[in-house]
Amino acid sequence: MKFNRLARNLSAALLLATLGCAGEKEEQKELVRPVEYQKVSYANGAEQRTFSGTARTEKIINLSFRSSGILIQLDIRLGQVVKKGQLLGKLDNVESRLNYERSVTSLNSAESQMNTAKLSLDRIRVLYEKGSASLTDFESAKNSYRNAQQSYESAKRSVSIGQEQVNYGFLYAPEDGVITSVTAEVDENISPGQTIAVLNAGTEMEIALGLPESIINQVEVGMPVAITLSSLAEQEFQGTVTELSPAIDVNTATYPARVKLNKASEDVKTGMAANVTFAFAEDENHQRALRVPANSVGEDSSGRFVFLVVQEGDKATVKKNLVKVGNLNSSGFEIIEGLQEGQLIATAGLQTLLDGQEVSLQ
Repeated sequence: MKFNRLARNLSAALLLATLGCAGEKEEQKELVRPVEYQKVSYANGAEQRTFSGTARTEKIINLSFRSSGILIQLDIRLGQVVKKGQLLGKLDNVESRLNYERSVTSLNSAESQMNTAKLSLDRIRVLYEKGSASLTDFESAKNSYRNAQQSYESAKRSVSIGQEQVNYGFLYAPEDGVITSVTAEVDENISPGQTIAVLNAGTEMEIALGLPESIINQVEVGMPVAITLSSLAEQEFQGTVTELSPAIDVNTATYPARVKLNKASEDVKTGMAANVTFAFAEDENHQRALRVPANSVGEDSSGRFVFLVVQEGDKATVKKNLVKVGNLNSSGFEIIEGLQEGQLIATAGLQTLLDGQEVSLQ
């Protein structure tokens, strides 16, 4: 009895296991991978290209002294609004002040010598007119006075130059604006031309960017553009190309360009990252091109390919299809051979698709 009961239990367990495996196979067989797809179509006749840049005002001034010395006064801070002619900093330029004092001493000495030479000339002139002095003495006195005058004028110019050198130790705001950077501290030794602060003196905001040589001939001054900023994602600004360099920048291998915002906005700050979108009209003589998204094109040892979506009644499968592609832009790849308008292609998950695989369309 025990043996028969055990046999029946084993038979029942085997039957359940067999039914379970069959159910799993049926469930696996019924699993169909969903796939995103798109209809192949021609481009809309206009090409858009987007390039990154940086927002800045149209006039940025690097503030610096024209002489060297120790910085003893610095009356600027970040974000400070300054007026033209306002004193911003001062150097303890000892050498310039010493040179100025020496030039003043030389001027006083030259003036004294000139006055002495003038008195001597007047005295010799009187004696010459009375016949008590020779013509040679009179000419010598005139030459001495003339030389003294020249020395005096030279000393005056030295004093003027020395005064300018002293004035170079004072830094004044050249324009109205806002301080955006301060790079020096009090008691620091300053060199001529060393930037100690940056002044934004412009009233209009622009985007500085570089353009590649492939599109530079399609861009011209006055061309309208669309501008977006990553920090102001919900806004789009309109702009105009205002500057375009005819020579390439060797550091970036691009052509520098400037784009001005048509309407000023306080939300746009200097240094913000921006994207500038150009819309290029298609050439009338250019043949219309099929374009597909870049992520719908794969590549293997056979070349570039797409997965065609083939529908047969309620069933859909994907078929690997080789294609020949052209240029790539923001709209995707140009298709030269291998596709026709109206065909359906998979647009995602190419790495997990297999030729002939059944799929469901999303």
